[in-house]
Amino acid sequence: MLIPNPTLHANASTRFTTYGLSIWLLASLILLIVNPSVNANGRLPLDKLKLPPGFSIAIYAEVENPRQLAIDDHGTLYAGSRSAGKVHAIRDLDQDGFAEQVTVIAQDLLMPSGIAIHDNHLFIAAVDKLYRSAPLSATTGTDTPLTLIFSGLPKDRHHGWKFIDFGPDDLMYIPVGAPCNICLSDDPIYASIQTLDLGAESLSLQPFALGVRNSVGFTWHPNDKALWFTDNGRDHLGDDAPDCELNIAPERGLHFGYPYEHGNGLRDPEFGDAAGNLRLRRPALALGPHVAPLGITFGEQLAFPEAYQAALFIAEHGSWNRSATAGHTGHRVTLAQSTAEGLVQTVFIEGWLQNNKAWGRPADVLVHPDGSLLIADDLANVIYRVTYRQSTAS
Repeated sequence: MLIPNPTLHANASTRFTTYGLSIWLLASLILLIVNPSVNANGRLPLDKLKLPPGFSIAIYAEVENPRQLAIDDHGTLYAGSRSAGKVHAIRDLDQDGFAEQVTVIAQDLLMPSGIAIHDNHLFIAAVDKLYRSAPLSATTGTDTPLTLIFSGLPKDRHHGWKFIDFGPDDLMYIPVGAPCNICLSDDPIYASIQTLDLGAESLSLQPFALGVRNSVGFTWHPNDKALWFTDNGRDHLGDDAPDCELNIAPERGLHFGYPYEHGNGLRDPEFGDAAGNLRLRRPALALGPHVAPLGITFGEQLAFPEAYQAALFIAEHGSWNRSATAGHTGHRVTLAQSTAEGLVQTVFIEGWLQNNKAWGRPADVLVHPDGSLLIADDLANVIYRVTYRQSTAS
């Protein structure tokens, strides 16, 4: 098991979950004739999900509370978690599009939501601590320890879970959420995205983007390498405000508004007058109120039609405190696509919300090397696999 050094954590244990190959074979046969596909074990109502013509969705793996996803060069998929405190390794041993092996490789961590692969190591962010694994292999599992490499992040649990990744500049990017719904902290590390140079002799955080309330998903544009990131809007300004955001940071040092303004210029009733002469950057795309956008990915490596390859896929985790009359928002996967008029948002998959009750909550999206799209769902405890067949598009 991937466990921290003995002085940091003890009594780690391992759990292996293996699904019968006969079940997966049956599910594979169903995939050929059903769109969208049904769940391999019938537990989830996948038939309620609406996808564009030609697309199918199936269960790739059952995983406890999966959040951020990452895949290594050996084909092993990893999933962090928020409430489970675990990291899983997920393997499709026979390359049939279904994971036969799901293994707990680390546990008893504090909200290890954020994970990333870099230089053949797995990195795990557990609120205030960053861990690095030993070099990964095709059989990485129970005997690979974790090493604590940094503990200089705030310990706050409120917006303390992380999404991490390495940028084109080889730096680790780490959001630090606001320790509140709405506040102006004296410590500038809060409500920001920081970078960490792991190659430096002395590790220290450096601010990259400011005024970011709670980003739990980002990526880099494949052409200009600008950072694109989601941001969750504040609560308690009503059912229909403010918008959650998709932002673009082409350079270091920009301020994205929090706590002074939200969405497309909505002035905060408490802190709006405190911005002074700060130049606040508006979102590239307003995503709607309370949709809770998390993980994002560009589709350029997907085996999908060209229009989808040029799009940004957004996992909308969904609202939690809108009134019953207004109903929930989010709980879907959307697309951000460039047009002559600018970025526009369209729905890619919806149906996790039925009669204002959610049975699933998308948390992250990842392009698999085989060209499919993986979607983590931390409510349904599964990872989905979305594929496209031209023959079924009509």
